[in-house]
Amino acid sequence: MLTPENTVIGFIGIGVMGKSMAGHLINAGYSIFVYSRTKEKAQDLLDNGAEWASTAKEVAEKASVIFTMVGYPRDVEEIYFGENGLIHNGASGSYLIDMTTSAPSLAIKIYEQAKKEGIQAIDAPVSGGDVGAKEATLSIMVGCEREAFDEVLPILELLGTNVVYQGNPGAGQHTKMCNQIAIASNMIGVCEAIIYAEKAGLDPENVLKSITTGAAGSWSLSNLAPRMLAGNFEPGFYIKHFIKDMKIAIDEAEKMEMEVPGLSLAKSLYDQLVEKGEENSGTHALYKFWKN
Repeated sequence: MLTPENTVIGFIGIGVMGKSMAGHLINAGYSIFVYSRTKEKAQDLLDNGAEWASTAKEVAEKASVIFTMVGYPRDVEEIYFGENGLIHNGASGSYLIDMTTSAPSLAIKIYEQAKKEGIQAIDAPVSGGDVGAKEATLSIMVGCEREAFDEVLPILELLGTNVVYQGNPGAGQHTKMCNQIAIASNMIGVCEAIIYAEKAGLDPENVLKSITTGAAGSWSLSNLAPRMLAGNFEPGFYIKHFIKDMKIAIDEAEKMEMEVPGLSLAKSLYDQLVEKGEENSGTHALYKFWKN
């Protein structure tokens, strides 16, 4: 059993969500080594008892359970593969848990290479944004061997309230694609509804009181529409990362010979926002598409 007494955790990627997630593990009593390209981002964690690792290799050498939460599939590949990567330097019997939203094919590749070294690789992307990370209420979608899931479940439950085993390696990433497809089209609807309310001369905050609790209700409507109205477009999740996710989903759909017109439309709108310099805004900044 993986307990604070016998387990050292590594956490790579101290961003909007990773910082809060690593904090929960520290508060649960685990010894933590953290690594990020920018050390300053980890300072609060270091002040709270985490130790700094200067490379991913050092994390692999010191930790038996390692979380990665980075930006893009290319970042995942860089961290996991090569002479300085987690797989080459990790100990047999350790666990590598990638929480980055990445390609299902890459998750399978990581699993297969790690297996050769006696290491269990787990794809466990999350949903819930910065709020879910801070409150430890994330939805975590897991793909791996069932035995590995059972071993790491108590640790994952420190980060989320809805931890679901989805199946074999890659299944977690495929599930996250389903999540992103649903969010993409829903975000268009949320923005159009708010803009419509404003143009009709309604009080949009009052409108939300009615529609968030009815059939139109969604996480984005309840949590992100108020941010839109407040003019707060700080990222719970970056537009640039959402576009990356949508591209992965479109590519995977094409492999399955499936059309995704709603997803394709959403990506085209976000692409236009990036052209206007909004790539580092939160996904709810789609609202600006109608305002600009």
